[in-house]
Amino acid sequence: MLIVQKFGGSSVADAAKIERVAGIIADTYNAGNEVVVVLSAQGDTTDDLIDKAHEINPNPSKREMDMLLTVGEQISVSLMAMQLEKMRLPAVSLTGWQIGMQTNSAYGAARIKTVATERIRQELDKNRIVIVCGFQGLNKFDDVTTLGRGGSDTTAVAIAAVLHADKCQIYTDVEGVYTADPRVVPDARKLREIGYDEMLELASTGAKVLHNRCVELGRKYKVEIEVLSSMTDAPGTLVREDSKVEKMLISGVAADRNVLLCTIFGMKNEPGQAFRLFQRLGAAGINVDIILQSVPHDGDKCMAFTVRKEDEAETRRVIDEYAK
Repeated sequence: MLIVQKFGGSSVADAAKIERVAGIIADTYNAGNEVVVVLSAQGDTTDDLIDKAHEINPNPSKREMDMLLTVGEQISVSLMAMQLEKMRLPAVSLTGWQIGMQTNSAYGAARIKTVATERIRQELDKNRIVIVCGFQGLNKFDDVTTLGRGGSDTTAVAIAAVLHADKCQIYTDVEGVYTADPRVVPDARKLREIGYDEMLELASTGAKVLHNRCVELGRKYKVEIEVLSSMTDAPGTLVREDSKVEKMLISGVAADRNVLLCTIFGMKNEPGQAFRLFQRLGAAGINVDIILQSVPHDGDKCMAFTVRKEDEAETRRVIDEYAK
């Protein structure tokens, strides 16, 4: 079998956790499977790199931020390869561009265009464990790009799709998908399985266990995803098509704290005003989620919408230009 395994930053945060994860990988490999591993940056590495950038420049360009942030995943994959070598297992670490992960040029939130399989296949044919940097790729200008926070999930599912993997396992710090965040709701119940549509809705509204774009890819290419814990051996949650979700009408509840509410007062009640605003936001690579519009009063209306907190500066710039 060909198995793709993804481990999040908390799962590889220190040497002890890297050793534990290496044990999981080793067990999978020694069972006779081909194994591709996708890793995130260790612990709070990405946040630390962002802080370092802001010490130098409070408003750095997205291109240079991508150049900086891709370092985190490279540290993770190289350390994991070293750990597996120490265990006398054949392993090789590869960056996103080494595996031919081609993306568009939306720095900070790039979309995957294609994934080449030649390099990964060559390494697998040599009976090596292939360890890949998540979250990153290369655009048509040969610039490194990142897929946005949580993009390692997307990397794993994309690789599983192009390789026609038998399994795609996403290891996190929780034992699966719950009806609510178990750290907030102590009696939340773990689901044995959940459908793509339900999981996509939860991921899009704040559930951090899976990235919404990886669920979209899984649904599109029929990749069955298993969410597991790297800390325990407990069975996880299967995300797949046509799940009955244990016959529940409500799958779960999620909250998203990484959003910013933007409100524009005094917008002229004229056709095309909202279109021009959102066209500019889209051109700047800003993803707009919830949109609310008030009933016009005295020829004006109020428009409110939500964006990611990390897009605050760019959103302010676009709105200021629109208001001129």
